[in-house]
Amino acid sequence: MLIQGYYDLRFEALKEAFAELFADPQERGAALCVQIGGETVVDIWAGTADKDSAEAWHSDTILNLFSCTKTFAAVAALQLVEQGKLELDAPVARWWPEFAAAGKARITLRQLLSHKAGLPALRQMLPAEALYDWQQMTTALAAEQPWWTPGEAHGYCPITYGWLIGELLRRVDGRGPGESIVARIAKPLGLDFHVGLAEEEFPRVAHIARKKGELGDAAAQRLFKCMMSEPNALSTRAFANPPSILTSTNKPEWRRTQQPAANGHGNARALAGFYAALLDGRLLEAEMLNEMTREHACGDDLTLLTPTRFGLGCMLDQSSVANATYGLGSKAFGHPGAGGSVGFADPEREVAFGFVTNSLGPYVLMDPRTQKLARVLDQCL
Repeated sequence: MLIQGYYDLRFEALKEAFAELFADPQERGAALCVQIGGETVVDIWAGTADKDSAEAWHSDTILNLFSCTKTFAAVAALQLVEQGKLELDAPVARWWPEFAAAGKARITLRQLLSHKAGLPALRQMLPAEALYDWQQMTTALAAEQPWWTPGEAHGYCPITYGWLIGELLRRVDGRGPGESIVARIAKPLGLDFHVGLAEEEFPRVAHIARKKGELGDAAAQRLFKCMMSEPNALSTRAFANPPSILTSTNKPEWRRTQQPAANGHGNARALAGFYAALLDGRLLEAEMLNEMTREHACGDDLTLLTPTRFGLGCMLDQSSVANATYGLGSKAFGHPGAGGSVGFADPEREVAFGFVTNSLGPYVLMDPRTQKLARVLDQCL
């Protein structure tokens, strides 16, 4: 497999580990970018980007990064907190009065950001097209009753997170949530990152497909079994209401929409650049970054049915949990995206890491491909 791009010779073993991914015939395209102390030491890519595996992955290929998007949304909200326009511990209803319905009057932004508000899913089934109707989704969430007493447990919000945080961005920042995130983060840093993709960018978007025949780990199988056998379960509703969530990835209307939980589009370079900017203070003050990356929720996740550990809009490392460690330092923070893409930082070694793939694996949190790359990077340092 031809590996393109640049790597510092100290990281030749990492380039080789990346190349080895393509020994799997189902591996289509991928890219890896690592910055250390703000300096790019690896920026490589390989494979194919299109549906028929005819078109090569290019330097400027971008793809749907799924939940890697959440940390970008959280940082935009935390910037508004720094500016005094939002407050972490004030009721969300102060800015979104309708949200106070059904026992949500005291839910805070901090609870939304750390998946503790009890709103990972909607009970009432919505039509497929609701996924693209911002007003319908935010109205439904404003009326929804929490699935548990807010603050007393946590459950990951795979998609509702985007409407919950996004609606606050929209109301307080006075523009679409994707526009807010891009203006605050991507544009100032020169990142090729989009939430709500312009039509002219479509030709360089990689087509995403699932790998076949892989069952994943015990956590993945547990979640899959729940979704197949319990249609009304919280976990099922979280991932499949509206039902179009699981089937929209390559659709133009999904690319166009501004859904800051799951439809950011970018590449490995954008992820590494974002985390490098968090580490060196270009996006948040040190005090706010500490608040964002300290533990807010830890233990059994009511949505994912596996232990998770969250800060504010980021997943924190759990070195003793196989599917929940980034594979570097214990202070690592970041966010995996469905199927294998991930962005994270290890502040102890000033590492910013981005890996993206258009061959989706079946894992719930961390994909073994990324963990292996991180382990090899560790050996190179």
